[in-house]
Amino acid sequence: MEFRVPVIDIGPYVNGAGAQARSEVARQIDAAARTVGFMQIVGHAVPQPVLDGFTAALDSFFGLELAAKREYRTPPAINRGYSPPKSESLSLSLGVESAGRMKDFFEAFNVGVPAARYPDLALPADDYAENFWPRELPEFRAPVEAYFAEAARVARTLTTAFADALELPAGYFDAFTDHSLDVLRMNNYALPPGAVELDGELIGMGEHTDYGIVTVLWADRAPGLQVLGADGIWHDVQPEEGALLVNLGDLMARWTNERWMSTLHRVKPPIVDGTIQRRRSAAYFHDGNLDAVIATLPSCVGDGSRYEPVTVAEHIRAKLAGSRGLQSNSNAEREAARVLAALSQGGVDAAAEGA
Repeated sequence: MEFRVPVIDIGPYVNGAGAQARSEVARQIDAAARTVGFMQIVGHAVPQPVLDGFTAALDSFFGLELAAKREYRTPPAINRGYSPPKSESLSLSLGVESAGRMKDFFEAFNVGVPAARYPDLALPADDYAENFWPRELPEFRAPVEAYFAEAARVARTLTTAFADALELPAGYFDAFTDHSLDVLRMNNYALPPGAVELDGELIGMGEHTDYGIVTVLWADRAPGLQVLGADGIWHDVQPEEGALLVNLGDLMARWTNERWMSTLHRVKPPIVDGTIQRRRSAAYFHDGNLDAVIATLPSCVGDGSRYEPVTVAEHIRAKLAGSRGLQSNSNAEREAARVLAALSQGGVDAAAEGA
């Protein structure tokens, strides 16, 4: 069976179309979530000028000297600011030691929702930290915040559709996301020659599942992203023109008792003549309220739940301690088992199979 990430037009949920049109979108989402865990969405209505301004801002930050970018580095528990190359290991978020032997080769800059956004709530300052805006780039903040707002809208549009797809009451997820722990991570793989030694197996971003509810990903139409299919093969995925990539996180897999899967993925940056080719991406992680309890949905329990209830805080902190703190996560048994099963099957690249 051919591996394919389906393209879904979510326009009916954006433009106020009737129930029948929304029902068809929800059906397509359910099918993609059951089989692939990834989808491409069009009809999202993110204005092109917002995307153009955002990508220009992204380029301006990553174009700074490394020493200047390092000024915005934060401790592992503060999911903000700059992460330099080879400072993280995404596979350790799953507790997979062997896969994390080489720290990931990418640089990133994170912004998120600060506690000040919700002055009536006593939210932890570390989790809802203030953002670090680069002093050298006064024009950086506005376009990043503009895209952040659009990505937040898209994520909430998707959870509205998720409720329909899972036959839940309208607005079911609102109570779990009304002060959601959301982060926008801007990633860059096009580093200057000589910035890192190209020795051994180069990992752009190690195999991992995303942590929260849903991820909305803007990415260059360039090779690099690979998704692990049910066939045990890593398949290359590039977005269609104008599409955003969407994938489900671990919390949604827990909620749905794995009716919907948080699919393993990684980034293998292309190398030509010893140089890493340009690739950029930006992942908006919609992770839910820190104090929300994630327990299997009644409609998905079936013969029994595969997961104990967990708070968003417990889950996300354990994951970040792995990826950013380089402490192997011991609370991701089922996710880790999927990584190890894939490795035992060979973890074959599609290109190696002639796909």
